Amino acid sequence: MSDGRRQLDLPAPARAALVLGLIYIFLVGVSSLEAGIRLLGEDTQEQLFSAATNPIAALCIGILGTVLVQSSSASTAIIVGLVASGALTVDQAVPMVMGANIGTTVTNTLVSLGHIRQSNEFRRAFAAATVHDFFNVLAVIVLLPLELLFGVISNIATWMSDRLVGTAGTEWNSPVKEWVKGPVDLLKDFWEAVGTTGTIEGVMMVLAGLAIILIALTFITRNMRTLVAARVERSVNAMLSRGGGGVALLLGVVITIAVQSSSITTSILIPLAGAGVITLRNAYPVTLGANVGTTITALLAALAASSPEALTVALAHTTFNVLAILLLYVIPLLRDVPIQGAERLADLAVQRGSMAVAYVAVVFIVLPLIGVVALG
Repeated sequence: MSDGRRQLDLPAPARAALVLGLIYIFLVGVSSLEAGIRLLGEDTQEQLFSAATNPIAALCIGILGTVLVQSSSASTAIIVGLVASGALTVDQAVPMVMGANIGTTVTNTLVSLGHIRQSNEFRRAFAAATVHDFFNVLAVIVLLPLELLFGVISNIATWMSDRLVGTAGTEWNSPVKEWVKGPVDLLKDFWEAVGTTGTIEGVMMVLAGLAIILIALTFITRNMRTLVAARVERSVNAMLSRGGGGVALLLGVVITIAVQSSSITTSILIPLAGAGVITLRNAYPVTLGANVGTTITALLAALAASSPEALTVALAHTTFNVLAILLLYVIPLLRDVPIQGAERLADLAVQRGSMAVAYVAVVFIVLPLIGVVALG
């Protein structure tokens, strides 16, 4: 049993093979999404994604999209597919992936609300959850203006993708693209066989791609968690008992890559922090490592595309998180700012539990909705 759901009792090698198969299905979904967006045509694309031309609206779309699917891995994979199809430019997509970083923190903040009846536990758990919120919001406040003014993130990412696969505007021969071509062509043939053409066929391909991405990632995450759950908990306790920010950062990266979900990594920390097993200062760098580890999904998604721009966006996601750590964690003067903000907010939340619920609703739903409506 896991998460209250019955799961197949598979041996580890079989479960690992299942995960590899699910990753292949995930890549088929990304390629199907790209193909569907291309079928929609430029006029439809422009109408659908016109809001993304405003960077703040694009940021809010990234937040809302990630809150909706409860996974930054899924939302960034979708963004990569949109860029690969030409529906979004790199400049439009970068604020979206920043928003995905903020949106993904809602999961562990919701987990912390489970401790709301125990004041001391709740204070520790809520602080451990919202330190991730504060860091990601501060990262956007610092790096989004630098990106808009100087293209810091996109320029670094473009420089890397140029050297890996070639310049923008061309195509690179991704072997993964060829591997998934057969199933994608079969899916297109199916929609044509049932009588869909043009825009309708594009819509069906997009919906199918989205469904495949979300279902595949859900089962990848569930199976990886089952495969490594015991090792993860032992590693967290063993590593964090020794202390050290660098070790904790690396632990967050490795665990998140292993379970394919930053939400799982950070959510593991919340009950441990609530119980006082680990301190806020030890949990904090693990969440930052999780930010970097979760970018592996977008990089995988970029392999299913033949567009250098898709890889550029995936690399921009990684670049954003690495730069955020270098600026806000490595520099001692700024390192404690998210911790102090989280502790003060936790104190307020303990005094009035309704404030914690209102905080989640306002930060992750109300403000992003206002941003999209007002600026889109």
